[in-house]
Amino acid sequence: MSGRLVIVGAGQAAFALASKLRALKDDRPITILGSEDVLPYQRPPLSKKYLLGEMTFDRLLFRPEQWYTDNNVEIRTSAWVEEIDRVAKTVRLQDGSTVVYETLVLATGAEPRSLPPGIGGDLQGIFTVRDKRDADRLMEEMRPGRRLLIVGGGYIGLEAAAVARHLGLDVTLIEMADRILQRVAARETADAIRGIHVSHGVSIREKTGLVRLNGDNGHVNTAELSDGSVIDVDFVIAGIGVTPNDRLAREAGLDVANGVVVDAFTRTSDSSIHALGDCAVLPWQGTQIRLESVQNAVEQAEAAAIVLTGEDRPYDPKPWFWSDQYDVKLQIAGFNAGYDETLVRIGTREGSLSIWYFRQGQFIAVDAINDAKAYVTGKKMLEGGINPDRMILADTSADLKQLLV
Repeated sequence: MSGRLVIVGAGQAAFALASKLRALKDDRPITILGSEDVLPYQRPPLSKKYLLGEMTFDRLLFRPEQWYTDNNVEIRTSAWVEEIDRVAKTVRLQDGSTVVYETLVLATGAEPRSLPPGIGGDLQGIFTVRDKRDADRLMEEMRPGRRLLIVGGGYIGLEAAAVARHLGLDVTLIEMADRILQRVAARETADAIRGIHVSHGVSIREKTGLVRLNGDNGHVNTAELSDGSVIDVDFVIAGIGVTPNDRLAREAGLDVANGVVVDAFTRTSDSSIHALGDCAVLPWQGTQIRLESVQNAVEQAEAAAIVLTGEDRPYDPKPWFWSDQYDVKLQIAGFNAGYDETLVRIGTREGSLSIWYFRQGQFIAVDAINDAKAYVTGKKMLEGGINPDRMILADTSADLKQLLV
């Protein structure tokens, strides 16, 4: 159809793009350059079912190797891209080889932030959770009775805590902010999630930072906390956020702003280069956001495929997210940035509730805890631009379907 498409990165967005292009009967040659030594795979189960031993790695693969051969998609593993030459339209790999592109797509994802070496972050026994190698290393540590410290009370840290408790570890989670989930969820959601973890035996310490990690023979063994306590630890998981992998774009002179800046058509400041997924900063409702979710990676990639096949259709994300912790499913529809009001609705099932977010009177998001009906209803309202009747929403005896009429 046209010249070679090169995709840097081999995660969800990369696979979704290649798959959608082939579904659209686009037959241009495609090369996927992945830095890991395995075929593209799903990441979310790594820190849950894979770590728990409930899912083997082969079940995480998007497709077996034969799919790439059958669909004329060249997949190169252990391929580290060092540099983009926009004039020559090539990418240079770590081994010195180059790959020529007509269109380049950056699907480089994001990298977990590490604890600083100055406070003991370079000791052995300190982990982040992002890829298969991380999960494999952690699997060796997750043994009953061991003492785990989790630094960070966001979704990554909380999901890790749930897995560790399920496996019988002694878990302490610290969060230096006033409460867990402070950046991403309302106090009511945080209160519910905290209660679930405490009931499962996790020690959660809020307003508590990490002062220093100490070690013996180079391996972490104690943690000094900002509340003055010192606790014994066998290993540590850092869940302190991620940094978008935008180095290639920045060094190539593309526009970056805590991620690779793209327009509504996934194009960067160089029209022959696109960016997708966790590394991309996209326009949304008059602002710029970076969405770290499987949903966005897939839907933005599929939108890019449509653009690449010749139709300038803008990508208008309808964000949704989820988090599994113990037997609790938290489902989120919308994006709660800038909310100034919340409404809590108790669900019909025991332990179910939903938190509805408003900004200047307009419904913008919902957190649904074990409440699929609230999630589905909220998602439909957001997609349809419906602002719910507060009286119905507050009435727990009312059927949520009334809000869709």
